[in-house]
Amino acid sequence: MIRRVEEETARIYPTDKIKSPVHLAIGQEATSAAVCDVLRPDDVVSGTYRSHAVYLAKGGSTAAMMAEMYGKDTGCCRGKGGSMHIISPEANVLGSSAVVGTNIPIATGAALKLKREGGDRVCAVFFGDGATEEGCFYESLNFAALHRLPVIFICENNGFAIHEPLSKRWASEDICGRVAAFGMPVHRIPDGDVLAMREAAAEAVARARRGEGPSFIECKLYRWREHVGPAEDFDQGYRAKTEAEPWMKNDQVARIGALLPEAERAEIDALIEAEIVAAIEFAETSPFPAAEELYANVYA
Repeated sequence: MIRRVEEETARIYPTDKIKSPVHLAIGQEATSAAVCDVLRPDDVVSGTYRSHAVYLAKGGSTAAMMAEMYGKDTGCCRGKGGSMHIISPEANVLGSSAVVGTNIPIATGAALKLKREGGDRVCAVFFGDGATEEGCFYESLNFAALHRLPVIFICENNGFAIHEPLSKRWASEDICGRVAAFGMPVHRIPDGDVLAMREAAAEAVARARRGEGPSFIECKLYRWREHVGPAEDFDQGYRAKTEAEPWMKNDQVARIGALLPEAERAEIDALIEAEIVAAIEFAETSPFPAAEELYANVYA
């Protein structure tokens, strides 16, 4: 579902019907699918860049997300947020942020709320390797560990902060080593294996539900498209297509699809295509917000 929604987004984008920039998760869908598969509907998630994946994996409305990208009043943010600010209170998608790292302390605060409410709900927060360079990341790790909060920190490490590789940003690339110093369990999935990610997520979620505090999961991934936009960018000089090819050959969507009986896979594919067609039609036929909406939810 994530892959096909984003492929259709890339197809539509050059027509200018989509009114916001898009950061596509194509090639990185496995993390959101793996983590959200072990979460309950009442658990909370928060994303940042490429958050179409976590929104859809957690059960957000495909139609509402597409309408949001079209800038329509029926969008999940009434057409005001665009691709990077999607939210679904119904699916407990806390929202996503365009400012690097800012969703991490917000999700940590949500986890504090969940702990104070009692029960065993958890919060999962997704961010890129670039966000691990923000001070709020370390402050959040410390606060979560100190208060044993039910939060799972998930780093989607695709090796680049926009166009700058990790090797040029850190003297040591050992993100897990830095996080382990806060006294929480760390897991590193080096090859994008969706089933290994799911296993690590299940362990982290079970630990959080028992009241044993936060965990950190680093998932090595590779984005197939440009940092922002629908196209490939291997001609831009900062990475080569040969670097991407092993990841493309190890495509987890194709891997899991191949494990299914052919008839079952065809049925799933047909349902997905029908949902996407309906979502696009919903977005295209929905109205734009009225002019007076400019003054709604604005405080001065």
